[in-house]
Order: sequence, then C-alpha cells, then structure tokens
Amino acid sequence: MKDLIEHIARSLVDKPEAVSVRETEGEKTTIIELRVAQEDLGKVIGKQGRTARSMRTILNAAGTKLGKRCVLEILE
Repeated sequence: MKDLIEHIARSLVDKPEAVSVRETEGEKTTIIELRVAQEDLGKVIGKQGRTARSMRTILNAAGTKLGKRCVLEILE
C-alpha cells in the first residue's frame, strides 16, 4: 500500500525526492500519511480535491482486496 501511494505521488509532483510516506498498521485499519513539498501540495490534492479523492479510491480498492480498511492522510 505504501509503495502504491508513493509511486502515484512521485509521478504527480515536481520534487519527487521530497515525497515521504509513512504507514501505520492496526488490526483492521491502515493509516497512510503522505508528505510532499509545500509547492507540490496543490498537485497532489488537485482541483476540488479530485486527485486526492482518486488516490483514496485506488487505496480503498487495494485495501478491500486485502481485507483491510485504508485511510490516506495528506499532511503539510
């Protein structure tokens, strides 16, 4: 899951070296925290949050396949 979000985020931003992803696993829920450079934050969120929503949809689909609930948090 972490690798999936990291790959998508690195493809979107201008500074891929600034992308960091941290994964916290619980019994049923996995929380993925995504950090990008301040100037790339708008690219990851997208217009009206469409890009972020799409990333969450992909993450939920992959999580459902593994039987886990996944939450994506985009941090500043």
